[in-house]
Amino acid sequence: MSNFPSPLLPRLTVLGAGPGDPELFTLKGVRVLGEADVVLYDALANNDLLRYVRPGAPQVFVGKRRGMRSYGQDEINALIVDSARRYGHVVRLKGGDPFVFGRGREEMLYAEQHGLLTDYVPGISSAVAAAGSVGIPVTHRGASEGFQVITATTATGELSAAVTEAARSRTTSVILMGLSQLERIVEIFSQNGQSEVPAAIVQNGTLATARLVTGPVAQLPERAAAAGLGAPAIIIIGEVARLAKADAGVPTVFSELLSYAEVA
Repeated sequence: MSNFPSPLLPRLTVLGAGPGDPELFTLKGVRVLGEADVVLYDALANNDLLRYVRPGAPQVFVGKRRGMRSYGQDEINALIVDSARRYGHVVRLKGGDPFVFGRGREEMLYAEQHGLLTDYVPGISSAVAAAGSVGIPVTHRGASEGFQVITATTATGELSAAVTEAARSRTTSVILMGLSQLERIVEIFSQNGQSEVPAAIVQNGTLATARLVTGPVAQLPERAAAAGLGAPAIIIIGEVARLAKADAGVPTVFSELLSYAEVA
């Protein structure tokens, strides 16, 4: 049930679209889209979800994918407030989970500062789902006792210091927005003794167009280039990458997968 006392008040719901497959969208998300007076959606949100928007409600594409023309964050913030005052209920549809490197809370805070009521509806994060969709669990008994999710790129476009911190760890590392920084990431992990650690890159995880490349960390750039991988993609580094399914798009380059007995 909505937390809002009146549907006529200017308000914002930040809504997670999930990892890509529209069947992984939440039931609450379906309801919220049906209640929207206007929807502002990102490039990483599957357009198939827009069928849940009620007829007549404006749908505004705001981009937010590397290499594509899109609104700047300040423009999006202003558009949220202006749209709420004009239409009422703004639904901000964002790929994955809006609170996992999605700037969802940032947009909510701006809206709250301008008098809007706000709400948040989670989505399944690609950080876990994209890996799982090709058979890679982020944790697995005997192989990984934990995982960390980091972004490769800072707000200024530089490589995040979190990459170096992750390279010093032996837990599973899931790196988002890292394909353009792949060579530098591999260099840092190799400098920290992880050049031969199993790794994987998953493009378009959970979708029928998903593609997978696996191999030792040091060989990722060459194999990603040979496969022609592009964004959106996630990078997984850790022993769990050995569990990737051999039939998930691009064939796995590991000749042997861990058996249950080896990791149990």
